[in-house]
Amino acid sequence: MKKKLASILGLALLLTACGNNGSNNSKAEASADSNEIVIGGIIPKTGAAAVYGNTTEKGVNLAIEEINEAGGINGKQIKYLSEDDKGDPTEAVTVYNKLSDAGVQAIIGPVTSKPAQAVADNSVEDNMPIISPTGTMESITEGKDNVFRACFTDPLQGEILANFAANNLEAKKVAVLRNTSNDYSNGVADKFKEVAKAQGLEVVADEGYGENDVDFKVQLTNIKKQSPDVILVPEYYEKDVSIAGQAKELEIDAKIIGPDGWDGVLATVAKGSEGNLEGIYFTNHYAVDDESEKIQSFVKKYEEKYGEKPSAFAALGYDTVYIYKTAFENAKSDSREDIIQAIKDVEYDGITGSLKFGKDNNPVKSAAIIEIKDGKYVFDSVVEVK
Repeated sequence: MKKKLASILGLALLLTACGNNGSNNSKAEASADSNEIVIGGIIPKTGAAAVYGNTTEKGVNLAIEEINEAGGINGKQIKYLSEDDKGDPTEAVTVYNKLSDAGVQAIIGPVTSKPAQAVADNSVEDNMPIISPTGTMESITEGKDNVFRACFTDPLQGEILANFAANNLEAKKVAVLRNTSNDYSNGVADKFKEVAKAQGLEVVADEGYGENDVDFKVQLTNIKKQSPDVILVPEYYEKDVSIAGQAKELEIDAKIIGPDGWDGVLATVAKGSEGNLEGIYFTNHYAVDDESEKIQSFVKKYEEKYGEKPSAFAALGYDTVYIYKTAFENAKSDSREDIIQAIKDVEYDGITGSLKFGKDNNPVKSAAIIEIKDGKYVFDSVVEVK
C-alpha cells in the first residue's frame, strides 16, 4: 500500500494557515498567494479499486516531482494533499469536503466512475476545478462547467471496440457479456451494440450478471452456443480474470475484447494462468511499447522510480498534472473561474495523446488497442478519435 501523502494533522495545519472563514473560493485564493499551488487528490488506495488508484497516484507524484524540481509553476511549488476514498462514492464526497475545507485550489480524481460522479455532482456549487484522470462514465462531466476528464468515455470505447471488431478482426457475429449492475459496463456495451449493428454485425447474444457474481459459466455456455467471432466483456480486472479463465475452461474460441478496465489483469492473474488471457484485445490510453521518444522517456523515469512499467492509469495521472500545469501557467489569475477557463483552452501533447477539450469537457484524443500476448501487453494499433 502506498504511504499516505497527507495526514489529518497536515490538513489541520493547512486549515490554520489558510484561515477558517470566508468562502471556499477565498480560502483557495489565499493559498494561491503563498509560494505553493495546493492540489488535492481523491484516490482509492485501499479496496477493490486500489490497483487503479495506486498506479494513478504514482504517475501524479512523478509529474509533481519533475515540475517542482524544474522550478514549479510560475515559481510556485506544487503541494499535493491526497486522501483514500476506498473507491466508495460516499467516502469520496467526504474526502472532497475535507480537501475543499483545507483550501485546495484544484482536485485530481476520483479515479473510478461512481466516486467521480458523486464528487462532480457535489462540486458544481463550489466551482472547484476537477480533473478525473480515469473516470470514463459519460455523465461525470455533463452539464458541469468545472469538471473535466483526461480519459475517453465509456460510450466512445464501445464505439472504438465495435469498429475494431468489424474492421480489424473482421467479425461477422458478436456477443456481449456485461455486468448489468455497473454503469461502466452498460455504457460500453450499449454503444458497442449500437455501432456493431450499424456496421452490419449480427449481435447473437447479450448476457448479463450481477455485481457479486463469480460464476459466469451459464452465461458463457449460452454465448458459446451462438458461435460468435468476438465477445465483448466490459468489466474491471478482477472479474476479467475470472471470466477469461472460465471461457478457457469451456473451450470458447471467440476473441475476447474489452475496454480499459482490462488494464492491470496481468498483475492480478495467478502465476501460471497467464495463458487464459492470451489474444485478448482492449482499448487503452497509451502503449508502454510505443517507440516515441516522449513515451519511452516517461517509461524509463517511471521504471527507475518505481521498479515497474507504468500502466495507462499512471500515464493518465501524469498527464493530468501537466494539464493543470499548463492551465495555471496560462490563466489570468489563480481564481477558480480563470483556472477553469484556462483548462478549457488547454492544448497538450501528452503521454496519452494530443489532447484538447471538446463537448462537456471531454477530451478529443486518440486511443490505443492493446493485445495480451505471451504474458505481456503488446501495442496493436492507434485509433484516432474525431
